Amino acid sequence: MINSLFLINPSGEIFLEKHWKSVVSRSVCDYFLEAKEKALEPEDVPPVIHTPHHYLISIYRSCMQCIRTVFRPLDFFSRFVTLQDYFGECSETVVKDHMVMVYELLEEMLDNGFPLATESNVLKEMIRPPTILRSVVNTLTGTSNVGDTLPTGQPSTIPWRRAGVRYTNNEAYFDVVEEIDAILDQSGTTVFAEIQGVVEACVKLSGMPDLTLSFMNPRLLDDVSFHPCVRYKLWESERVLSFIPPDGNFTLMTYHVNAQNLVAIPVYVKQSISFFECGSDGRLDVTVGPKQTMGKTVEGVMVTVHLPKTILSINLTATQGSYTYDNGTKLLVWDIGKLNPQKLPNLRGSLSLQAGAPKPEENPSLNIDLNIQQLAISGLKVNRLDMFGEKYKPFKGVKYITKAGKFQVRT
Repeated sequence: MINSLFLINPSGEIFLEKHWKSVVSRSVCDYFLEAKEKALEPEDVPPVIHTPHHYLISIYRSCMQCIRTVFRPLDFFSRFVTLQDYFGECSETVVKDHMVMVYELLEEMLDNGFPLATESNVLKEMIRPPTILRSVVNTLTGTSNVGDTLPTGQPSTIPWRRAGVRYTNNEAYFDVVEEIDAILDQSGTTVFAEIQGVVEACVKLSGMPDLTLSFMNPRLLDDVSFHPCVRYKLWESERVLSFIPPDGNFTLMTYHVNAQNLVAIPVYVKQSISFFECGSDGRLDVTVGPKQTMGKTVEGVMVTVHLPKTILSINLTATQGSYTYDNGTKLLVWDIGKLNPQKLPNLRGSLSLQAGAPKPEENPSLNIDLNIQQLAISGLKVNRLDMFGEKYKPFKGVKYITKAGKFQVRT
């Protein structure tokens, strides 16, 4: 059961809180803020923090930290972020602009602290999405966005889908998004690598469609988690996804690819970060290139380096893209963009240490973010998609995306 929910902005301010059953003091968030100060990035904060009386479970979205206090863990945050589908985005500004509606949604999403209605298509029937015209009418008439009737799907055995859905053009799209977490040493040898994947769906089909989605190599998948619409027993016996989908956007499944399988790292990095004697300068030289991308283009490449606190200033030159450096946080961010195999991007230059400062004990590591369209790095492939036994065109509407989350190179 969820006791309380807190939304915290980057500066540590709690700008929204909601309580069920009993009020939990804001001071419980001090445990989280203490862990946040120790973390280099907001994503590095432990997702579960144990306190004397509660568990704090957090998730980072759109520069916000969502904190809930529970006695027993519940998978609600994956549903809470459906507010992004409801409002278009889920940022601090949007939440503050629609504060009343957010509270109304929380009342419908949880019943006495237990998740109830969490699908965006069902919520939109109960509380109509905000529009400028509707806001003006509500202000003049004193009405609200809350519907007068119960959603059509709530009394049925399929509460995630509203009844009577009709589309002129029936279509279904599936995005297979995979994120690599990897650590490489200076020679390029993989120390650790694993893949976290998610299948995002956008289904716009009339009536009550019954879909079947199969993979060519489902045995790759481990630690699988499904949307409630998936018939789990069929997956256990035949490794096939059979489901009646919600209407619109939803997450069909998440999965993990076992680290024992060979993970092909899509890029290589040649780096040299060295520091000399006390009070002397250091040198930085980083080159990034594509590797094992199966002919696909590597896009959105960004290199992040947490330089030592004793760095006074830097003087670097980038052959591609641009870099920014925050002297307060000592954070160097090199935004490369698209990789060109014929002309590899390079960043090099000098690092000035503070006068009299000792040589840093450890060289910094590099975090690399990237994006590869139309490629599932694990090799996962969709075999076929059926609806009531009639086959769609092979692979229609299926897109594969590879991203790098914490792709770290240790020097």
